[in-house]
Amino acid sequence: MPSHANRWLLRDVLRKEWGFQGFVVSDYYAIWELSRRVEVRGHSVAKDKKEACALAVHAGVNIELPEPECYLHLVELVRQGVLKESQLDELVAPMLFWKFQMDLFDDPYVDPDEAERVVGCDDHRKLALQAAREAITLLKNDGNLAPLNLNRIQSIAVIGPNANRVLLGGYSSVPKHNVTVLEGIQARAGGRAKVLYSEGCKITIGGSWQQDEVVPSDPDEDRRQIAEAVEVAKRADVIVLAIGGNEQTSREAYAFNHLGDRASLDLVGRQEELVRAMVATGKPVIVFLFNGRPISINYISQNVPVVFECWYLGQETGNAVAEVLFGDFNPGGKLPITIPRSAGHLPAFYNYKPLARRGYLFDDVSPLYAFGYGLSYTTFAIENLRLSKKKISRDGATRVLVDVTNTGKRQGTEVVQMYIRDLVSSVTRPLKELKGFQKVSLQPGETRTVALDITPESLAFYDIDMKYVVEPGEFEIMVGNSSRDCDLQKVILHVS
Repeated sequence: MPSHANRWLLRDVLRKEWGFQGFVVSDYYAIWELSRRVEVRGHSVAKDKKEACALAVHAGVNIELPEPECYLHLVELVRQGVLKESQLDELVAPMLFWKFQMDLFDDPYVDPDEAERVVGCDDHRKLALQAAREAITLLKNDGNLAPLNLNRIQSIAVIGPNANRVLLGGYSSVPKHNVTVLEGIQARAGGRAKVLYSEGCKITIGGSWQQDEVVPSDPDEDRRQIAEAVEVAKRADVIVLAIGGNEQTSREAYAFNHLGDRASLDLVGRQEELVRAMVATGKPVIVFLFNGRPISINYISQNVPVVFECWYLGQETGNAVAEVLFGDFNPGGKLPITIPRSAGHLPAFYNYKPLARRGYLFDDVSPLYAFGYGLSYTTFAIENLRLSKKKISRDGATRVLVDVTNTGKRQGTEVVQMYIRDLVSSVTRPLKELKGFQKVSLQPGETRTVALDITPESLAFYDIDMKYVVEPGEFEIMVGNSSRDCDLQKVILHVS
């Protein structure tokens, strides 16, 4: 049952069971899609917009977005006796209530001068920069090539289709300030090292999210650009590659002429050819990935010494990348998702059931990079795992403690992660579930004890009768710096 026509979901569950007092807005044109909308077909649970309108009102959808298409028939349906005026009153009331709460009837106007002062102000830029810094995740750093020391290099080749491009993701307005990777590196190098640039190849032509048609890049033109990039790279001491996807290659497919799903997770176009050409120069290569979804980067993972996953870093992209590249900021990001080896490894997630993931013929069953994984420019030791109480009742609580030591030479942050498994349960449970984490910042040589709470909420699940329960038995408590078994230490908690 489509949610916009689902009375049980929006009335019984949302409003009665959960006590929701707000209002429900439709997804864009989704009420229309209860019938048939040419651009995307539709659910065909209504024969036309008028029937779709009635279904949505009965379900409890308060307002139609982005503009009235079906709700234009409200008055007509009331006059025909299909809907009651009281039903419309019920839908209008919460929207009026919240408008009163926001004083919109007293002062509905925005102060444009205040908006200009606040939006994009220095404080917001600082926050955007900090968010970008902390999102960057270091996946590989062979030989501690990163960070780069500007006292030891004379030239840097910044290459790639995402090197001088603003990447904000879809559904984003344009901020007052934008800094590309190239601009950030140029500003930070500040004349101490020569910064060379080549686009290398294209991902798609144009590549704007708003551009409906996705036009593949021209192979011949790409290869001409790759040859150009090789000549540029030969003149540099180190290569920084900014590749991945763009806002066209990972976006909502909301219409037949606006697609964004893919059948492959490999790099789009000739990007892997570009990477191979850069590796073939013999110069050290550092890859920064910008993408809206995980990419299977098997060749890069095996052949490039340094790999950063950036996703989309926003308006301060270039500044954050430069700070991490040159060691002004020590990356401490962790993957919030599993990166699979290929599309054939999907679905890929860490909290799978015991009999899943039996394996693949001729391939490794493990992910390329696991949920929770991320390196640092320093190293950490997580030791002395223990429970404050080894035995608790089903409504009791305890804590798991570990000692975390910065064993390297730089200040850095580590995210201590706690996963839990119910070893024997009445219904099948995942092999591990993230139930707590704590980010700790340590100076070189510093040790700190991290404590993570284990409460009934940490152990409970819905049983076969859909009751939220903690069952007695043994629970495996796993603590470490990623979801990989090799990164976790284990202790048993007894629950009676």
